[in-house]
Amino acid sequence: MLMLRVAVPNKGSLHGPTTQLLDEAGYRLHREHRALFAEDRANNVRFIFWRASDIARNVGAGILDVGITGQDLLAGAGTAAHTTELLPLGFGGSEFYFAAASGGPIRSVRDLDGKRVATSFPLLVEQAAREHDIEINTVELDGAVETAVELGLADAIADVVETGSSLRAAGLETLGEPIMRSQAVLVRGADNPLTPEREQAVRVLLQRLRGVLDARSYVVMDYNCPQSALETATAITPGKESPTVSSLTEPGWVAVRSMVPRDDVQSVMDRLAEVGATEILVTRLEACRL
Repeated sequence: MLMLRVAVPNKGSLHGPTTQLLDEAGYRLHREHRALFAEDRANNVRFIFWRASDIARNVGAGILDVGITGQDLLAGAGTAAHTTELLPLGFGGSEFYFAAASGGPIRSVRDLDGKRVATSFPLLVEQAAREHDIEINTVELDGAVETAVELGLADAIADVVETGSSLRAAGLETLGEPIMRSQAVLVRGADNPLTPEREQAVRVLLQRLRGVLDARSYVVMDYNCPQSALETATAITPGKESPTVSSLTEPGWVAVRSMVPRDDVQSVMDRLAEVGATEILVTRLEACRL
């Protein structure tokens, strides 16, 4: 049986979160020291460890079946039209900006007209220039884009911004709104049919990853409340579909179980207590299917 070929970032900011996600989804990514491949025979998956930028370029070409990479890398590689995004993964978030010297003559994107712009993503930058109806001279660099202005290689840059600390250290500031916002995504080739066995492996992978992401986003909340407050309480905790309500031996009381967004736990508990709920318990989820 041919294994599903899954491309995984081999280093960088996407590597750790990707391997952790796959591990929580039940996949074994054990490999010998810096090996480029790892086989999980139990799940019919062969993992290939590649640079995220190479994954962006090659999944759409059919060299690999599915992969995890960044939306910005897909746009920069010009392969977005040849890939299908199966699932946003909620990590690796970043924004892509034009930037120029703080306090300098370039204060807006319009001021870039006719200027030199250094970047590692020329296709993305040229598309942005067309959208702003300006002409720029692209200076393509493989890395250390922030140094381009100080070294006189360019008048401005266009680069991924995560915290902004690298820009500030280089004396740069962003211009206007982000060119794009990006996160890690699971992708497959848009024009590459797979065997039935591999298609099934993709469905299982997608289902498992969704389950882990949902488990990270929700908790299970149990509480007791007076029957008279049930309508108000369940409006506070409507759950994904509807809460589970059970009768208690204490007359006039019910037990409620519901899924609650993890970020809202404390405020939900406060509101439940105000309407008379007691014994409010929160349970973290390891995985789920919703």
